[in-house]
Amino acid sequence: MYAFKDELAGELDDIRGAGTWKEEREIVSAQGAEVETTTGVALNFCANNYLGLADDSRVRDAAHEALDQWGFGLSSVRFICGTQTPHRELERELADWLGTDDAILFSSCFDANGAIFDVLLGAQDAIVSDELNHASIIDGVRLCKAARYRYRNGDVADLRSRLKEARAAGARRIMIATDGVFSMDGSYAPLPEIVEAAEEYGALVMVDDSHAVGFIGVTGAGTPEMFGVEVDVLTGTLGKALGGASGGYVAGPQEVIDLLRQHGRPYLFSNTVAPAVVGGSLRAIRIARYADESRAHLARNAELFRSLMEEAGFTLLPGSHPIVPVMFASEREAVEIADRMLAEGVYVIAFSYPVVPKGRARIRVQLSAAHTEEDVRECVDAFVRARQSVVG
Repeated sequence: MYAFKDELAGELDDIRGAGTWKEEREIVSAQGAEVETTTGVALNFCANNYLGLADDSRVRDAAHEALDQWGFGLSSVRFICGTQTPHRELERELADWLGTDDAILFSSCFDANGAIFDVLLGAQDAIVSDELNHASIIDGVRLCKAARYRYRNGDVADLRSRLKEARAAGARRIMIATDGVFSMDGSYAPLPEIVEAAEEYGALVMVDDSHAVGFIGVTGAGTPEMFGVEVDVLTGTLGKALGGASGGYVAGPQEVIDLLRQHGRPYLFSNTVAPAVVGGSLRAIRIARYADESRAHLARNAELFRSLMEEAGFTLLPGSHPIVPVMFASEREAVEIADRMLAEGVYVIAFSYPVVPKGRARIRVQLSAAHTEEDVRECVDAFVRARQSVVG
């Protein structure tokens, strides 16, 4: 046991030595555009709170009402005695919004992605997956016996080559799996071209829209709505723009949803989503569907931040999404600048390997509709001051 612990201690020392140690900062307030940490008050530019609903009074009130009416928890999975009326109400609301037959709730989108591939695909099938897909898709694919193909990020020509290989190998079903928005880059999957390729090769398209649902598209229904295309299966989360608590979903054809209810292991063997989360999330969705001004304000914040940072000489990955990666020469530089910015009253986090590829360290800034123009300008000013302090 002592040798084992010493080996682990060595691994931990290596992480610290590489400058990639991930420190968990303690927040002593509710989530919001401004938070209080153990070191003071700071503007928060690293949450997935895109619409500012995490501490919205309407969402909190709905959660309280659900807690009072439906209890704290169900101590059960869905198929035993864990399905209450609000669970089905939330699933129907999601399906109506996303334009699908039905939807099914999971404890998280990680669980949703962990269920879908093994249920829908077998050893005679194939999965063609974008190389930058979220870890939950990667892990879900690993749980499935289908043949695996990977294509370069957003490269439809490479996707077509992999589809051709899968067809030539005699795959019964082929599913293309992609994030709608790639969380570390803030870039969109080219869904129109992906759908076109899928139609050509008789493949299904699955999209994880966790970083889009609620604030991308005319009604916030996500990347398919933005691009004006239909996909076969959608997964997503309630834990980001839609109140930020927990829970995920799969939305799609009735047959897909019904089969997941019968065979989805993370669904069958995980506790049902808590009533307060269901109630708050349902209210958040009903707000998000008609939050036109919040979506417009969020887009303006992202555009302003990008333009001011570029004027200040920072290197950004291109795009328009409210995820804005600010790139740095080294992991250590990114970490030191993020630490300095917290001291300046702006909360951001550095990302390094293995979350992003080696040599691609960044601070991922995330804008919210809860941020004011003054907040955005203060964030940019803090970047400038921190860079001067760290780099000179």
